[in-house]
Amino acid sequence: MRVLVLNGPNLNRLGKREKQAYGSFTLQELEQELAEFAESEGFELICRQSNHEGELIDWIHGADDDAVSGIVLNAGAYTHTSIAIRDAIASVQVPVVEVHISNIHAREEFRHHSHIAPVAIGQIAGFGKDVYRLGLQSLLLRQQKG
Repeated sequence: MRVLVLNGPNLNRLGKREKQAYGSFTLQELEQELAEFAESEGFELICRQSNHEGELIDWIHGADDDAVSGIVLNAGAYTHTSIAIRDAIASVQVPVVEVHISNIHAREEFRHHSHIAPVAIGQIAGFGKDVYRLGLQSLLLRQQKG
């Protein structure tokens, strides 16, 4: 099993930006924890981050060709603005779990709407960095159930 973790704009700034909303861990620390989890569960993990919408779309499209079993996606602000990312998800057969470190529904009004949620298999928000592990676990359970 291969799983892709995609992080969108500004998530490379974890540990430096809005620590009250996002915590003090860095993206590198998060990716290391996820890699250890993947190794313990016996699946391959690929982590990528981009501040560019088109690059995220290309990675989503490529998931079909790369034999990826699932995607955990934190699209950052693109969650609320990108019809293109929504359409990319709808165009692939790979299940996508949408994650958010903060509870987007308890924040500013503009963050309450997700263009991704209708085409994702689920959304996990508000549990800090644990949302990624929870997203991975949900994909593992889905794979086990067939």
